[in-house]
Amino acid sequence: MKELFHIKFLENNDLLIVVSLIFGILTFASVLFYVIGKIKPKANLKELKARTKSWWFMATIFILATIVNTNISYIAIAFLSFVAFRELYSLLGFRNSDRRAIFWAFISIPIQYYLAFIGWYGAFIIFIPVVMFLILPLRLVLKGNTNGIVKSMSLLQWTLMLTVFGISHMAYLLSLPEIDGFNSGGRGLLLFLVFITEINDVMQFTWGKLLGKNKIIPKISPNKTWEGFIGGLISTTIIGYFLGFLTPLPTIQIIFVSFMIAFSGFVGDIVVSSIKRDIGVKDTGNSIPGHGGVLDRIDSLAYTAPVFFHLVYYLAY
Repeated sequence: MKELFHIKFLENNDLLIVVSLIFGILTFASVLFYVIGKIKPKANLKELKARTKSWWFMATIFILATIVNTNISYIAIAFLSFVAFRELYSLLGFRNSDRRAIFWAFISIPIQYYLAFIGWYGAFIIFIPVVMFLILPLRLVLKGNTNGIVKSMSLLQWTLMLTVFGISHMAYLLSLPEIDGFNSGGRGLLLFLVFITEINDVMQFTWGKLLGKNKIIPKISPNKTWEGFIGGLISTTIIGYFLGFLTPLPTIQIIFVSFMIAFSGFVGDIVVSSIKRDIGVKDTGNSIPGHGGVLDRIDSLAYTAPVFFHLVYYLAY
């Protein structure tokens, strides 16, 4: 059992506080919506309940990824990338002749996560943006079908960048070296990233429902408003400040980083929303029954993970 679970995690009060806080909020929200539904049966709580249930799923996945054996944590996050990549490429209308190149793209997933596992920053940061950028077009060219090849080159590389390169920064957080006086380590950073990203989604949705009047991008996401966006930015930044003990950053830096997570999370959400509108689908898949696909749940993380990682890497490491 000691080899499977991080005993240091269980002895770290900071991490235990955050885990308790996350499950406490989820329990309170679930009970609250249940009670409101009983009192006001006509209340439209479907979307709120769906978001809460999906957050239960994601919170459980990532919290387990922080307490189980580190090797399993890398595999769990890599699996999320694998599923998200499969969901997105299946929607984008690739040619039959692209299958070999898509196979190569799948092979790049374990390689990218192995580089994160061993903490080889130089190779990790260029493997997909440079190496795969050069290799995948060659594989497409060798097939000999040039009809639509530019579209396939662009879509395949972009899909890898979004679902694998972006998400893989979460795994690399676990490989960051220890800092004297910072006991939470990579597990604390991962928890901070996931919690702040998800609470930003909740805050923007909540403020939008309470005060939202002015649409921010009605053609892409008609439910998003300036009030929700600004309220989410402010609320998330404040919450990030109070959870700053999970990072090695001083006050000013943690405020800035929390703000950037909130902003980039919004960007990731609307980017994936625009893709779904273009394709004409509501969800990217059905990997989570009743709540869409994995990419629907981690679209914001695909943007917040690299932003958070590189800010922390630059400021603290």
